[in-house]
Amino acid sequence: MKLCAVVPVYNHGAAVGAVLAGLRSFGLQCLLVDDGSEPGCARILDDLAAREPASCKLIRLTKNGGKGAAMIAGMHAAGQAGYSHILQVDADGQHDLTDVPRFIELARAHPDHVITGYPIFDTSVPAARYYGRYATHVWVWINTLSLQIRDAMCGFRVYPLESTLALIDGTPIGQRMEFDIEILVRLSWRGVTVTGLPTRVRYPLDGVSHFHIGRDNLLITWMHTRLFFGMLGRLPMLVARRLVRP
Repeated sequence: MKLCAVVPVYNHGAAVGAVLAGLRSFGLQCLLVDDGSEPGCARILDDLAAREPASCKLIRLTKNGGKGAAMIAGMHAAGQAGYSHILQVDADGQHDLTDVPRFIELARAHPDHVITGYPIFDTSVPAARYYGRYATHVWVWINTLSLQIRDAMCGFRVYPLESTLALIDGTPIGQRMEFDIEILVRLSWRGVTVTGLPTRVRYPLDGVSHFHIGRDNLLITWMHTRLFFGMLGRLPMLVARRLVRP
């Protein structure tokens, strides 16, 4: 397994340096994807990449396309560089990077699985965001006919690139906050096992959130609707899969 970290960044200049340092402490090669950040953050990213050019690469998207667009760009770059897996980490410092070795160990044991964080929240999580997640949990369970995906919204995860790139190169996937959810459902439809790993999460270290209540909730609602009708077309296959699995 050859793994690098991919960090999508949009105006998280105050936190991304600590995130990068945490990842580098485990000897990881890192791809920073600048998703059209403002000039101040862009300069910080330039400086971070210039300090360690052998271990930190910067990919710059000239226009903000959303988290999904940044992740897809990072995945393609990692695949072209010969990596077999990527570790996705958010740039705002909400993830407990001391769990990185646990994610890598589980990915090595199950190289064909997606390893995704199952969040253990502290008191910093907004109540509306915490309880609002359950609507997505229920729709994910409906759209996969399975309880395998315990949380589809945590951005701390390891992807096997072969199966993931095959999906994103052949199927349109949401480009913004709906990306994390949709890609897990669609990978599950393709028979990829999604394995959860409990991990502590806090909201967020630099106090910046790019979740737009109106726009992103509409995009997520439309995504769940599309996935529901996609599930109906796959219903015989999904039911048969549930029957043969223990």
